[in-house]
This record gives sequence, structure tokens and C-alpha cells, in this order.
Amino acid sequence: EATLDLAERRRIRSAIRELQRQELERDEETLASKRFRPERSSHRQDNKENWPQSRRLEEEQQAALATLSEQLEAITSVEELTKLLRAAGEYEERKLIRAAIRKLRAEEIE
Repeated sequence: EATLDLAERRRIRSAIRELQRQELERDEETLASKRFRPERSSHRQDNKENWPQSRRLEEEQQAALATLSEQLEAITSVEELTKLLRAAGEYEERKLIRAAIRKLRAEEIE
């Protein structure tokens, strides 16, 4: 309904803001409880069943990253590293390349 009383309008707006604030707090609490929820035991069991395969894939990835790291040490051009960065698909690869770029730029500054 429309009201002409300004004091009443202020009270209504204040009540609406308070309701919105409470709803926001409830949403944040819900997110926090979901974010820090412990793993379920069935999920752990799935991980155990897939552990040998995931362990092997992780070891292969670590070997590939070590090889990439050695290759990056041989590159002395920021442009080449930038091209590699744009072509890289994995987060860890991009992370290594960005670190190599930062290292080269720091050496250039010195």
C-alpha cells in the first residue's frame, strides 16, 4: 500500500533492510557449513578404489612438470615463455611458466 507518512516509510525501508541483512547472514552461514563439511565415508571408499590409478596419473603429471621446469630454465626470452603460457592447458604448467617469466624479468631488472 502507498503511505504518505515519511516516518512510516523510513520504518518500512529499515525493516526491509534488516530482513535482507538477516537473509544474507543465513546464506553465508549455509555456505560456510557446506564449505567445511567433512567427507563422507563412501566418498573415501571411492577414493580408495581409484587410488592406484590416480596415484599413477599424479606421478606422470609430476614427471611432466619436472621436464617442463627443466625446459623453462633453458629459455631466456620472455616472448617465448609468453607463447608457451598461452598454449599451456594445465594450471600447474601455467604456474611454472609464470614463475619463469617473473624470474627472467627480475634478472633483467637487476
